Amino acid sequence: MSTENASGNQQTANMQSNDKVLLTRDERGIATLCLNRPEVHNAFDDEVISLLIAHLETLKNDPTIRALVLRSNGKNFSAGADLNWMRSMAKNNHQENIEDAGRLALLMKSLNELPKPSIALVQGAAYGGAVGLAACCDIVVACEASSFCLSEVKIGLVPAVISPYVVRAIGERQSRRYFLTAEAFSSSQAQAFGLIHEVVSDQEHLDEARERLLKPLLNNSPQAVTAAKDLVFAVSQKEIDTQVIDDTAERIAGIRVSSEGQEGLNAFLNKRKPNWIA
Repeated sequence: MSTENASGNQQTANMQSNDKVLLTRDERGIATLCLNRPEVHNAFDDEVISLLIAHLETLKNDPTIRALVLRSNGKNFSAGADLNWMRSMAKNNHQENIEDAGRLALLMKSLNELPKPSIALVQGAAYGGAVGLAACCDIVVACEASSFCLSEVKIGLVPAVISPYVVRAIGERQSRRYFLTAEAFSSSQAQAFGLIHEVVSDQEHLDEARERLLKPLLNNSPQAVTAAKDLVFAVSQKEIDTQVIDDTAERIAGIRVSSEGQEGLNAFLNKRKPNWIA
C-alpha cells in the first residue's frame, strides 16, 4: 500500500519518512503516523519504538497539529513485538531488558498522554503490544474482521508495560480472562469490552470513519480539547472528594478566562463561527 493510500484522500503538506514509520501532515493540521512493515505484519522493534517516540514528541510540541491518526500499511494493524527483536533481547542481561522495556513503556505513555486527540484505525490483526497502542488512543475504529489478542503468555511472557492502559480500556474482569488465556477476540467483543468505539465493514471504510470523526474535532477549540482530555485523566477512578471538586472548579474557571474560552463564548453569543474553524 502506498503512503497516499494509507493517508486516504488527504492532501499532504509535509512528509517525513523512514522505511518502518511514515509521518504525514495535511493542511488542516492532521498528522498521520503509519507503521510501514507490512512484510512482517507491522511488528515493531527497537527502531520502530524509537521513531514513534521521536515523532510523538515532535507532534506534542507543534501547535499547528490538531489531531493524530495512527494506522498501518498492509493487511494487519500490527502483530506486536518483532520476534527476531524479542529473540535478541532474550540474550541480554536483566538491566538491559529493563532499559528496553522502559522504551516501550515510554512509547505507551507518550501516546496515551499526547495533548492532541488521537484516532487509531485498525485493520486485520492487532496482537500483543498493538492492543496497547489501541488502548492508548482516544478513539479506535476497527474493521469487522479485525481480531485482537493479548498473546504474550503463549511465548512465556506477560503484557506488562501495556497492562495499565489495557486494563483501563477493557476492565479488570476481561483482563483476568484474556491476559491468562491469550484467546483472540473479535471486533464486536472489543467494542463490548470498551477497547474500540466503532466497527466498520472493511478496510476501505476506515478512511470514511476517520473523516467523520475528524470533522467534529476540528470544529472544537484546540485548547478545550486538550483540557478535556486532561480532565478525564484528572477525575478517572478518583474518589469525588473536596480535592477533586476544587480541582474541577479551578479548571473551568481557568478555561473560561482563557483566550479560546473568551472567543468561544463571544462567538456563541454573537452567532458567528469561532476563529479556530477555518
